[in-house]
Amino acid sequence: MEQLHFVDACTDEHFRAMSLIHALGWRDTYVDAVPAEYMAREITDERWVPFFRDDYRLKRCHGLLLYRDDTPVACINYGPARTENYNAGTKEGSDFPNAAYAGWGELISFYTHPDERGKGYGGLLIEEAMNRLRQEGYKNCFVFVLRENEKARRFYAAHGFAWDGTHADIPFPPDAICVDLRYTREL
Repeated sequence: MEQLHFVDACTDEHFRAMSLIHALGWRDTYVDAVPAEYMAREITDERWVPFFRDDYRLKRCHGLLLYRDDTPVACINYGPARTENYNAGTKEGSDFPNAAYAGWGELISFYTHPDERGKGYGGLLIEEAMNRLRQEGYKNCFVFVLRENEKARRFYAAHGFAWDGTHADIPFPPDAICVDLRYTREL
């Protein structure tokens, strides 16, 4: 019988597992939204390792993995809402309009390994992250989701999130703009 368990990301092994899940998720999910040359150049298996390492070291947010036995199947980063510019996939960084959401919790990134989707793992992980945000004292949280990602939008809606009418434009060189919709919910 499979054993599911959560692991707080705190080692390079964890950060590499999270980065790989992110990269696989990007390659699978955003193939029609993000320019192919950007994906080929920037979305490597190790791309996010230094970001996760810094987030852990600086206590900016929490990384959480869901393992099935010894295999990482999904990961999420959550914490206080980011209210300043940050790197959201582009070297230039992005200016997300988050000032009005100061004091909120944020689901910063969330991916399930493409081979592990449809097994309920994502639901377990998101509920655990929201419980942890609630325990940290947050009353509300939000997540950004790509406008064209209908599957993710349905997933978040099924977990109590709804689009609040705001969005952020994310530039991807050379000339693509992706639109992220802000989905919110009370905790």
